[in-house]
Amino acid sequence: MLSRVAHSLYWMARYIERAENVARILDVNLQLFLEFANRDDDDRHDRWLPIVRATGDLEVFRAHHPRATAASVAEFMVFQQENPNSIVASVCQARENARMVRDQITMETWEELNHLYLFVLSPQARQIWLDSPPDYFNQIKTSSLLLGGLSAATHLRNEGWWFNLAGRFIERADKTSRILDVHGQALPATGLPARLSQADALAWVSVLRSCSAWDAFKSLYGADVHPRHVAEMLMLNENFPRSIRFCVERLDEALRQISGVSDRPFSNEAEKLCGRLAAELRFTSIEEVFNAGLHGQLDQIQLHLNQIGEALFQTYIFHAFETGPETRRVQQEEQQQQQLP
Repeated sequence: MLSRVAHSLYWMARYIERAENVARILDVNLQLFLEFANRDDDDRHDRWLPIVRATGDLEVFRAHHPRATAASVAEFMVFQQENPNSIVASVCQARENARMVRDQITMETWEELNHLYLFVLSPQARQIWLDSPPDYFNQIKTSSLLLGGLSAATHLRNEGWWFNLAGRFIERADKTSRILDVHGQALPATGLPARLSQADALAWVSVLRSCSAWDAFKSLYGADVHPRHVAEMLMLNENFPRSIRFCVERLDEALRQISGVSDRPFSNEAEKLCGRLAAELRFTSIEEVFNAGLHGQLDQIQLHLNQIGEALFQTYIFHAFETGPETRRVQQEEQQQQQLP
């Protein structure tokens, strides 16, 4: 497979997953905002700023907006194309990458992605947003899930499929860690909080809802929400499809399918780094995570995911003798977009 084809399939999947996860974060936090509608402005400001910080876009946000309010954060993360990680920008980038490899994806996938692209750029989308933000977010999430289902049902299990899967799961693992860190930053530097207020409990429920994990969580832990159980569910659960461990193990599988190596050895840096992170998550307890500090542990996971993405890029995508300077510049910019601030 040509490196540019692998690059486009990988980033198409990442951008679709990114748009869905941003929709998840904003949808739940806008609903949580209604719970605190009677709070003062400073308190509500404190609840929106961590969302921007967790996505790694704080510098870009401050360059365009003096204050983090519901309106400014939503505009920045939904419509503002100066933010390369906004929903609209992500969908546009996904569609552009798909257009470049139109012969590598099925008609069903292309039509649904094109439908989503036309929707986010239409006046109708802005009107739906103004009338009912949850309806707008549901459209984004439904299209993303439909694209995942169409891809699974219609694509050959060839190298292109595994690059697509690698992009989806590295992005999902990264965003789950960032969603969890939105409220994880408010915890003590090490250990667990002594007690939770009602507002804190609602905030942790919002974390679970952001990952569509509330129903699964209740089946495992009941309705008693505690940061320890939320973090265990979203970090270390081997069966929940949006947990970090689950995503990293699927990423490891995709990388090995691409290279064709067995489970034990590794053939390149990306496989080595991913296998190491998968092993750490597999053999780490939630007590160890909180003793070391949840926020610090999530920062390390995000760093490891960035390193895996960079190693994958260097192994399969970046070939200086084949690509021109403009192509290399675009590739490097995409690779750097989700680096930690």
